[in-house]
Amino acid sequence: MGWLSKIFKGSVNRVSRGHYNGNSHEGYSAQHTKPYGAHDNEDEDIDHAIALSLSEEDQRKGKAIDTGHHLDEDEQLAQALQENTGHSLDEDEQLARALQESMNDGTPRRHIPIEDVHSESAPASSLPPFVFPTSGSRVCAGCKTSIGHGRFLSCMDSVWHPQCFRCHACDRPISEHEFAVHGDHAYHRSCYKEHFHPKCDVCNSFIPTNKNGLIEYRAHPFWMQKYCPSHENDGTPRCCSCERMEPKDSQYITLDDGRRLCLECLHTAIMDTNECQPLYIDIQEFYEGMNMKVEQQVPLLLVERQALNEAMEAEKIGHHLPETRGLCLSEEQIVRTILKRPIIGPGNKIIDMITGPYKLVRRCEVTAILILYGLPRLLTGSILAHEMMHAYLRLKGYRTLSPEVEEGICQVLAHLWLESEITAGSGSMATTSAASSSSSTSSSSKKGAKTEFEKRLGEFFKHQIETDSSAAYGDGFRAGMRAVEQYGLRSTLDHIKITGSFPY
Repeated sequence: MGWLSKIFKGSVNRVSRGHYNGNSHEGYSAQHTKPYGAHDNEDEDIDHAIALSLSEEDQRKGKAIDTGHHLDEDEQLAQALQENTGHSLDEDEQLARALQESMNDGTPRRHIPIEDVHSESAPASSLPPFVFPTSGSRVCAGCKTSIGHGRFLSCMDSVWHPQCFRCHACDRPISEHEFAVHGDHAYHRSCYKEHFHPKCDVCNSFIPTNKNGLIEYRAHPFWMQKYCPSHENDGTPRCCSCERMEPKDSQYITLDDGRRLCLECLHTAIMDTNECQPLYIDIQEFYEGMNMKVEQQVPLLLVERQALNEAMEAEKIGHHLPETRGLCLSEEQIVRTILKRPIIGPGNKIIDMITGPYKLVRRCEVTAILILYGLPRLLTGSILAHEMMHAYLRLKGYRTLSPEVEEGICQVLAHLWLESEITAGSGSMATTSAASSSSSTSSSSKKGAKTEFEKRLGEFFKHQIETDSSAAYGDGFRAGMRAVEQYGLRSTLDHIKITGSFPY
C-alpha cells in the first residue's frame, strides 16, 4: 500500500508543493509523494547574496541599525533577484519590486537583525539575517493563522506550522519524514496501520502484503470474516453450521465425528431425537397452514454422520449433496439413532454419546426422516422442511421427478419455512419460553423471540439456498421460486404433478 509522503522544512523564499499519487487495495487507500532533494540552488544563491551583503555592512558599521540608503547594494540585490528567473513565488517578486522602488524614491529600508545568523555559511533553510516585509502571507491550514516568515511545512497542497500538522488519530504532531493519508487527513504510519490496515479475524495479526506489496486476504461472502490466505491450508477449522473459521482466542466444540461447532451455533444446537420432536411438530403445523398436511406419521430420527452415510448407501433412490445432512428414506433398514443428548467433556469435546438401533418398517412410501445431529435449530428445521417435502411428494403420489424439479421445490419449502421463522421471531408479540434447562428443549427451540445472532444465522441459511451453484439445488430452487412467486405454491404443485416440470 502507498504510505510515503515527505515532510521537509521550507525556506522563507520558497514553498515546496508535494505531488500525491493515490494507491489503494480492497477498499483501503493511502497517498504518498516522491522524496524531494535540497532547496533550489538559485534560492540559496539569493539568500547567500543577502547574507553576505549584510555581513560585510556589519563589519564596516558594527551592529547598529543602519537608516542610510545604499544604492549600490540595493541595485545588486535587485539585479540578483531579477536575474533569478527560477523564482516563481509572488513574495520574491514583491521583494524585488520593493527594492526597486526604494532605489527610485529614496525611501530608506529597515534592517531587522537576526541574532542566530553569524556567518555566511548558514544553511539555506535558516532564516536570513534580514526579513523584508511583504503584502502577501501564508496561512496555516491547521490553525488558519498567518505563518509569516517562520519555518513551515508544505504538504497535501497546503502549508502548515510544524506544530499544526498533526495525526488525525492521536492528535500529536507528525515530525517524521513519512506519513500516510486517508481521505483528507494525515496519519502517522503506525496510527494509519492500526486504524486502516486490516487484521486477520483468525490470528488477530496484521494481514501481510503479498510479493507485489498489496494486502491480500480472504473473506467469507456472507459474514465478511477476513483472514490471511494461509489459513485456508493450515488446518484452521470451520464451524460445520455457519462456516466461520475458528479464531485463535476461541475454541470450537468438537463433535464425535470430527465436525467443529462454534459456541454461538452450539447455543441452539439440537443433540438428540427427543429434543427434535417439538421442532418436528412446528414444521408439521407449517405444512398444514399451507394446506399440505401429511397424514401419515413418519418417524424422525437424529443420527450421527456415519449412520447417515450408511443409510444413504442403502437407499436406492434420491439426490443428495456431497455432504448429506438429511435423508427421506423409503427402504426398510436398521438405523442407529441418538437416544440421549451428549455432554461436553475436556477439550470441548462431545462425550457420552448414547445411541440405539431403530428398525424402520415400511408402512407407506416413506419409512423415516433422518437428520444429522448437532446443528442449530434453524438449520435443523430447514433440513427437516426440505425432507418433509420429499415425503409429501411421495405420499401424495407424485411421479418420479427430475433432480432439478424435486430438489428445487424442496428447497423452496425450506426457504419459505426459514422466512416464516425469521419473521415470527422478529415480531413484537413474540415471547420466550420459561424453560431454559440445557438438558431439555431450550427457549430458542420454540417459536419466539430470537437473538440477533440467530436471526442473522437464519439469513445466512437463506443466503446459502439462494446462492447455491449446483444444478439441482441451486438452479432448481431459483426456477421453483420464480414459479411460486408467479403462480402460487398450490398451482405450481398441481402443474408439477401433471407435467413433472415447473410452470413457465
